[in-house]
Amino acid sequence: MIPALLAGPGDLIIFNLLRYVTFRAGAACLTALVLSMVFGPMVIRWLRGFQRGGQPIRADGPERHLIEKKGTPTMGGVLILLALSISTLLWADLRNGLVWAVLAVTLGFGLLGFADDWLKVTKRNTKGVSARGKLVVQFGLALVIAIAILYLLPPGLNDGLTVPVFKDIIIPFGIFFPLVGMLVMVGASNAVNLTDGLDGLAIVPVMIAAGVFAIIAYLVGNRVFADYLQVVFVPGTGELAVFLSALIGAGLGFLWFNAPPAAVFMGDTGSLALGGALGAVAVATKHEVVLAIVGGVFVVETLSVVIQVFWFKRTGRRVFLMAPLHHHYEKKGWSEPTIVIRFWIISMILALIGLSTLKIR
Repeated sequence: MIPALLAGPGDLIIFNLLRYVTFRAGAACLTALVLSMVFGPMVIRWLRGFQRGGQPIRADGPERHLIEKKGTPTMGGVLILLALSISTLLWADLRNGLVWAVLAVTLGFGLLGFADDWLKVTKRNTKGVSARGKLVVQFGLALVIAIAILYLLPPGLNDGLTVPVFKDIIIPFGIFFPLVGMLVMVGASNAVNLTDGLDGLAIVPVMIAAGVFAIIAYLVGNRVFADYLQVVFVPGTGELAVFLSALIGAGLGFLWFNAPPAAVFMGDTGSLALGGALGAVAVATKHEVVLAIVGGVFVVETLSVVIQVFWFKRTGRRVFLMAPLHHHYEKKGWSEPTIVIRFWIISMILALIGLSTLKIR
């Protein structure tokens, strides 16, 4: 779109800048931030307009939620997806199939989350779309995108699972790899969804993970850097750094309104979409295992629910005072900011560990 408008040296400089992924990634981040900050108040007013009483609060949840969070609108993920999508379409190379694949997962899961949130706020209950219905849609869409990614990546690499640290090892899954990719996307989506229970708790670890994978996408998508770090070169993935930078910008803008006390919750609209986005990027960059490290907070939150349900059904007793894990600490008397900030710190530590796997030889 830009080359046709070139007229002079200044235009030539701008065109040259647009060739660099790093410049467009920075521009996408800034664009998404500005969009979310500008449209945030309008989106929140719109959400409040049809959400009488705000997000339904679980009666069996922490008691203070019934008082402190009552009336807060949900579905704020609409703001994130709006800013993220516009920025990606403006700054990413739309000839890149991986960009469209990741966008498809993000928006598809976002629409599913929107339907779930819509049912909750209109029917005034905490059920929404049935768990089985959500999983059917998630598995179906994730499988289609995993197959698409399989065909977008080069043969010999597309159907294997790389192992961090042991960089020469690729575990071949052949025709079964789409099932692996599907599980990664659905697992990441639901893990972020389970973590989204306190103001700012999910969005910052998501942004931290997005930052790590923006670096990974840029490095593995560049043959020189990939050879130097002795990681697999995955052509085309560098462009995903633009998408992830836009996600960070949109997340920062959303955090402005989601910071305690939150003016809006992201809801399933945001959490399912952002988790799916991270999962899709991990599959595309061949760093699925690293996502489990960087997103360790999401993994632990999910495991706390699995352990709680399994042990309660088996013995009738609970391992945690309440699951997911952040509610356990609420029940123990920790303040919300203490829990949230400590989870952020853990996420940053895990991010450093995840990045360190790139340089270990």
